[in-house]
Amino acid sequence: MLTLLGFGMVITFMTLIMTRRLSPLVALISIPVLFALLGGFGGPQLGEMMLTGLRTLAPTGVMLMFAILYFGLMIDVGLFDPVIRAILRVVGNDPLKVVVGTALLAAFVSLDGDGSTTYMITVAAMLPLYRRLRLDPLSLTCVTILANSVLNLTPWGGPLARVASALHVEPAEVFVPMLPAMVTGIVGVLGLAWLLGRREKQRLGHLSLSAAAAEEVSIADSALVPPQSDADTERKPRLLVFNALLTVALLVALVLGVLPLPVLFMVAFAIALVINFPKVSEQRERVAAHAKNVIAVVSLIFAAGIFTGILNGTGMLDAMAKSLLDIVPPTLGPYLAPITALASLPFTFFVSNDAFYFGVIPVVAETASGFGISPVEIARASLIGQPVHFLSPLVPSTYLLVGLAGVEFGDHQRFTLKWAVLVCLLMLVASLACAVFPFAA
Repeated sequence: MLTLLGFGMVITFMTLIMTRRLSPLVALISIPVLFALLGGFGGPQLGEMMLTGLRTLAPTGVMLMFAILYFGLMIDVGLFDPVIRAILRVVGNDPLKVVVGTALLAAFVSLDGDGSTTYMITVAAMLPLYRRLRLDPLSLTCVTILANSVLNLTPWGGPLARVASALHVEPAEVFVPMLPAMVTGIVGVLGLAWLLGRREKQRLGHLSLSAAAAEEVSIADSALVPPQSDADTERKPRLLVFNALLTVALLVALVLGVLPLPVLFMVAFAIALVINFPKVSEQRERVAAHAKNVIAVVSLIFAAGIFTGILNGTGMLDAMAKSLLDIVPPTLGPYLAPITALASLPFTFFVSNDAFYFGVIPVVAETASGFGISPVEIARASLIGQPVHFLSPLVPSTYLLVGLAGVEFGDHQRFTLKWAVLVCLLMLVASLACAVFPFAA
């Protein structure tokens, strides 16, 4: 019963948002509540599940709120303008170079292990070029999320750290043999960027920017900045060095884990706001200017808390995981490594990384050990599905990406899903070819 309710809830949610019958915000709240009531969960019990989900995602919501405010402020004062000019000089008005440059930038920034930071920096830097050249922003969100999903397999990224902890193996033992698969994945993303850029170039024909138009490309075109702000906001070139150093210090602190992410962004925003805009009236104006974008993104995060809270609290998540495990017959035991890799695509899409790596993978690893497959090999196989996982409605940072780029969540999923599956398959083939895990025990 719980299994049917769980899959029914996820499928109904996906259908409604992909067909645009409901907005993601409304669907994230209403659909899980409806299915919880259908399952007989109501009253105080339902309320506590929802509050638990909200508490779980509250730090993420706070972090995204102040991260948007911080990077929005940096955009306002012109921190990224030199980056835009440099990128423009390299890619010019060539759509192919712009899309490939997006993938390279996203891959480079993704090395810090934080998807939200990657999305904010990449969108802030590249969206103005997409708008000026009239490129499809879905190409931007597609290559950005796929590049981030592959580079997120570093030891300081979430999935690898989770599976290493769950199976009590050394992160380095999981990571180092995965490098060929990761390189293959990145090459695949760059190839996809070339393909999408070539398609955009053909669609646009000979559309080009004049030299004057090229000079007008500004970070103020980003969805991080309200349309009216490019006329209202004063650039702060004299504070460029200070703002750059503050941003670098923030990113270093994020990587080193000096303080929790929400606290780091709150402190950095407070310092940046006071230094760049000493007057209280100016500070209020800057916060108000970004309020619309903050509310749009953070409201989705808290709505996702309702979704995950009910999915976990009702037991639907556990029931879904166990039912998927039961599908694999014992005769396929020797092939559990590639089966785990393939199963990680739908598993991590329908359930959270925590549920998959802490709930499902230990059971799989224990079963696989009876066939001579080591836990570390199962750990590597379980990471293959991450490009698909990033398209799941359970991933908060994906709402940030689509919100900043100004595209619909459902459109982004439809556009990117087939490419995400292809990247996963490329990584699977590379893993088998390089003996990252065995095809058969």
